Amino acid sequence: MALKDSVDGILEAAVSRGDVPGVVAAATTAEGTVYEGGFGERAVGSGTAMTPDTVGWIASMTKAVTGAAAMQLVEQGKLELDGPASAVIPWLGEVGVLEGFDDDGQPKTRPPKRPITLRHLLTHTSGYVYEIWNTDILAYQEAKGIPQITSCENAALTTPLLFDPGERWDYGIGIDWAGKMVEAVSGQRLGQYMKENIFDPLGMGDTAFKVSPAMQERLATVHVRGEDGAWMAMEFMVEQDPEFEMGGGGLYSTVGDYLKFIRMILNRGAANGHRVLKPETVDAMSVNSIGDNRVVNLATAMPPYSNDAEFFPGMEKTWGLTFMINNEEAPTGRSAGSLAWAGLANSYFWIDPNKGIGGAYITQVLPFADEKSLPLFLDFETAVYRSL
Repeated sequence: MALKDSVDGILEAAVSRGDVPGVVAAATTAEGTVYEGGFGERAVGSGTAMTPDTVGWIASMTKAVTGAAAMQLVEQGKLELDGPASAVIPWLGEVGVLEGFDDDGQPKTRPPKRPITLRHLLTHTSGYVYEIWNTDILAYQEAKGIPQITSCENAALTTPLLFDPGERWDYGIGIDWAGKMVEAVSGQRLGQYMKENIFDPLGMGDTAFKVSPAMQERLATVHVRGEDGAWMAMEFMVEQDPEFEMGGGGLYSTVGDYLKFIRMILNRGAANGHRVLKPETVDAMSVNSIGDNRVVNLATAMPPYSNDAEFFPGMEKTWGLTFMINNEEAPTGRSAGSLAWAGLANSYFWIDPNKGIGGAYITQVLPFADEKSLPLFLDFETAVYRSL
């Protein structure tokens, strides 16, 4: 009861203050759920309560699932972590590195020094960078008429690299390309592959790229603050008839479903009576895979979509195969070596294999790294550790 009372109080107070219009959060051990709660409204002013089964856009929390799908195919020998990704997707052998722009504003590129690999794509060391945190990619998109990634148009994936593969960490569309690799070798759309090989075995019936009628009934709306600071619902939904299913950020889910994925990782690949990944695969996904490179602050290029974003500033962070890893214990109580990431509309998760605990949290607000929502997630996480 102490855990429930503590977390309920924190979340309810935040909604009452107007910090977020609504929030759902849940925590789990390797054995099962230890907390879940929902407060506020799915759409501000609607009177429809934010409940634990509320569906939200989990955005880049999708990446870990795409990574798991890719690693299943690595286990089967259908994908290679360190071979040229162009063997599967020829375009990945043609993409150039952006060197700058000429006097007419047209981009100049050169061939990369080494091939892109699946490991580069899963670890954000490929050279691909999101436009939200990079003005050069924004300029390239403008010069070439390339749509933004959330359009889910294939053309959105045709941006250049910003640096040679393997040379540094920077956050980008690499995992969308990893999703394309899953499709290429499985012969299935990404969502169908995930359903058969991850969602159905784990019992994740409320997770999909295409929102089902049953999910739509429980869907929360994305919100932004008006000039007066009041929350306003906005018209946003990931394309429901996309050219490509966005392995880097297209899934909708619930906190309860995402806990099933977290439990699978906590149990080294098995949950709900099914083995999804081999134990040694989960171990490989959970350790530094970027060498001497480090995760850095993401400086916004598009303030309506993201603030500057960094977890635990000043703390050294590395990257595994689709997870961020904190190299020292976090102020929340999160162990060194824990796994985590987030979604653009201020959804967050963490997985602590050392202490056997993890959690997921969904608000539906922009911009990312919101000044109220991100601290609330960390308060939630801290309360879980203190109570347990």
